[in-house]
Amino acid sequence: MKKKTEENNPQVELILALDQLEKEKGINKAALIDAIETALVSAYKKNYNNAGNVRVSINGETGEIGVYSIKRVVEELENPAEEIELEEAWKIAPYYQPGDILEVQIAPKDFGRISAQSAKQVVVQRIREAERGMIYEELSEKENEVLTAIVQQEDRNGVYLELGKSEGFMYSTEFIPGESFAQGDRIKVYVLEVLKTNKGPQVLVSRTHPGLIKRLFEFEVPEIQSGIVTIKSIAREAGSRTKIAVHSADHQVDPVGACVGQRGIRIERIVSELATEKVDIIEWNVDPATFIANALSPARVLMVQINEEEHAARVIVPDNQLSLAIGKEGQNARLAFKLTGWKIDIKSQSQIAMVMDEQHQMDEQHQMDEQYHEEPAPDFNDFENF
Repeated sequence: MKKKTEENNPQVELILALDQLEKEKGINKAALIDAIETALVSAYKKNYNNAGNVRVSINGETGEIGVYSIKRVVEELENPAEEIELEEAWKIAPYYQPGDILEVQIAPKDFGRISAQSAKQVVVQRIREAERGMIYEELSEKENEVLTAIVQQEDRNGVYLELGKSEGFMYSTEFIPGESFAQGDRIKVYVLEVLKTNKGPQVLVSRTHPGLIKRLFEFEVPEIQSGIVTIKSIAREAGSRTKIAVHSADHQVDPVGACVGQRGIRIERIVSELATEKVDIIEWNVDPATFIANALSPARVLMVQINEEEHAARVIVPDNQLSLAIGKEGQNARLAFKLTGWKIDIKSQSQIAMVMDEQHQMDEQHQMDEQYHEEPAPDFNDFENF
């Protein structure tokens, strides 16, 4: 009979609910009780037009709620809301003196109903905050990762996305150029940053970031996941072309072949996520000349001359490969520079031959000039000998 009475007691039910919240959602019970007590003080003052000092206490074991009016002991009463006469204080305890502070327990009418409403509001709010906090913590760990998002709606600034229990947003500047979205589309996005907002965590994402390429290769290539093949660098112009440099720690594993996959299935899956963007897989090499030559693929390179001091390279290609090496509007050369970190000057064989011919002519002229200056000047004093 006693157990049934306790279960029907709203104060006991409150404590049981707080215990369960602490266990299941990790919401600190003591912090919840403090928040409820603060809310009850505000509710008391609002509902009973009380401007005095009030304290509300909740027993963490039984749920019993105590409301106390805090008053200062005075000999002559001037402010009943905040003061108590000395004679009244002596009825509580004979040792009170003027200036002492005491608490008088009060039992406001209908406060049980008010307290239940206030407690419910606080608990619901804290549950929401806790859930948002957990979602934020979970999503914070996803920064620099790739997630699958569902398109919700698009506006002039970008597109809103559904990311599980949270909302994502992608600014139009983070779209791959030329792509558009329809409601319900499922797309791969790279997580740039997770923000805390009043409505919960908001995730800023991108489809132009080089990290999207990196993560897609990690998903599709088991050799990258295992660490046999590593991604050394990425150069990307989203929507047009990407170059990715890879290296194998095992000489028996071809890093480029591993990324391409049998019959090109792995690279096809990656490219299918990137609209019309092309991806060049380059083999990284510790020798900068070899790496630079590889980076200019698909152009064929004849020679690479390295200038260590200026961190620059001169590349010589066949005449019919010059435009391919430079690329449309210089894109191939630009991406090779970003990929390798070396300044690259590309010349054709004819250009080099012309430069060498000009240099040869200049050297011959220089030698002739030196020979001319080395011939002895005529001695006019020896004119009689002619």
